[in-house]
Amino acid sequence: MSNIKRILLLPHIKVHNANALSSPFTIGFPAMTAWLGAVHALQRKLNSHGFTNIKFTAVGVISHSCDLQTHKGTGDFVHSIIGTGNPLDKTGARSAFIEEARCHLDVSLVIEYIGIEKDDETLVQEKITHILHSSMKMAGGDISSFKPPEFFKIENGNLSDIQALTRKVMPGYALIERRDLMLEAMADGQDAIDAILDYLVIHHKCDKQLDDQGNDQVTWSSNRKAKGWLVPIATGFHGLTELGEAKNQRDPSTPHRFAESVVTLGEFKMPHNITSVDEILWRYQTDKPNNLYLCKQHDKAQAKPEDILSDLYI
Repeated sequence: MSNIKRILLLPHIKVHNANALSSPFTIGFPAMTAWLGAVHALQRKLNSHGFTNIKFTAVGVISHSCDLQTHKGTGDFVHSIIGTGNPLDKTGARSAFIEEARCHLDVSLVIEYIGIEKDDETLVQEKITHILHSSMKMAGGDISSFKPPEFFKIENGNLSDIQALTRKVMPGYALIERRDLMLEAMADGQDAIDAILDYLVIHHKCDKQLDDQGNDQVTWSSNRKAKGWLVPIATGFHGLTELGEAKNQRDPSTPHRFAESVVTLGEFKMPHNITSVDEILWRYQTDKPNNLYLCKQHDKAQAKPEDILSDLYI
């Protein structure tokens, strides 16, 4: 196997009104399934335009900004979702609608690929630019602008190659998986929800000591269980029913099943801290015996090449 990774960088994609409701109980940065799905859709569009050998095998997501559309007024205890301005009904009143959490994003996508020759790079750049401008959404949002795509070749262990890439995405934060923290907490007897909350809550502590004059001196400190910018992220789906058919399903030729979101811990990490591009790359991985359809950064050796960024829809 070659020790050279071929990377396509889509820098500073600005997305308007992306879906911020990444799971039924988390709000914020879009789910990883949205980003891998968008890159897979881009691959299929390129394939249909004659670039049949192109395959995108892994994706890294760098967040430069995330503007969550919420509001907290004076005296409010919680934030409220800023709704869209829907048309009035015939009586002049606002029509009933389901609130949708939205965010405006500036992200860069680091895509590992195969099937693009050196002579074809300019053509591929032009076609990607056309597709992103004309017929693509990302995480349910509209693409308003982006910088020209760039190609990189990164040799494993070559720090200068990695730095050439990371300089292009700074300042920003790469989203990495911290499932290891969840596994450690659950091995100690916590359930999944308790494990997530235990790493997200801020613990306040006060220490009382006597000063030189004999008076009480109270010192407050606040910290979390683990260091780093930890966030809950949706990384896939867990099948609840057997594969079959459902009335009015979107694609009648594809087996259907009901599923629920899989949520774990992630960490936003500055790219200049990474020493290998594999640290930020996500891949699809299925666990059929357990009915899991996941986006993962670990166990890459167990992923079959034909399963990577393939049609894993449920």
